[in-house]
Amino acid sequence: MTVSSESGYGVNSMVGRLARVAVRPPSPRGDYAVAHWAQPLDLDLLARQHADFVALLERLGCQVEVLPAEDDMPDAIFTYDPAFVTPGGVIELRGAKEVRKGEPPLLATQLVDLGIPLAGRLTAPATSDGGDMFWLDATTLAVGRTYRTNQAAIDQLTDLLAPMGVRVERFDMPHDLGPEYCLHLMSVVSPVRDDLAVVYERLAPVALLQALAERGIEMIPVPEEDYLSLGCNILAVAPGVVVLAEGNAATAKALRDHGIEVHVYAA
Repeated sequence: MTVSSESGYGVNSMVGRLARVAVRPPSPRGDYAVAHWAQPLDLDLLARQHADFVALLERLGCQVEVLPAEDDMPDAIFTYDPAFVTPGGVIELRGAKEVRKGEPPLLATQLVDLGIPLAGRLTAPATSDGGDMFWLDATTLAVGRTYRTNQAAIDQLTDLLAPMGVRVERFDMPHDLGPEYCLHLMSVVSPVRDDLAVVYERLAPVALLQALAERGIEMIPVPEEDYLSLGCNILAVAPGVVVLAEGNAATAKALRDHGIEVHVYAA
């Protein structure tokens, strides 16, 4: 969950300076198999790598808010999904995945405790993950319609964001591996600068590629081998400054060839 304004909250860019960010460490007692994590899992290594990731963000100038680990919520480590920070505060989402249904109210409450006002919450039958949302520009939120984010959620988000001067643009995602291994919109795109994004073109919606091109955003294609090792999952901490998981050498080189400062972390 990213926060990037002088007030201590508020986001309308994927590439602006990341001033404040909330993370959640993995629980050593979590049942990761039920959440479809690869097994066997080295929990000590997972904890060390998460701590190293936090340290990297701090070295890059981010104020990191570390939330408590949650034993019964193995996927709660992914803090981008259960709630979405907007210019007007945090929107509590509503998960579709059974193992994640307790996360949205928990995270939204914790963010409110950190001084971020509640801008709204999704209600049934809406379901949505933050991984299906990213800022196309300062007044346009791209939302993927997926097995996790349905049309009811898109309609409610449209109503919640309109008073903030933000419009929602919908993009339909393919079936890929099905509902249990859901493909998020941000599985296929990561903005790294206002005029540059990394894209896995094979699964990207045509309308998304067109929307990026219409905004003058150049696209760096992610090769198949890097997509499989999360090479399209990139976090920009400032315009042209990113962090990227190790094992994605081709994508890291392509980014550097475009003048991007790349920081690699173990994952």
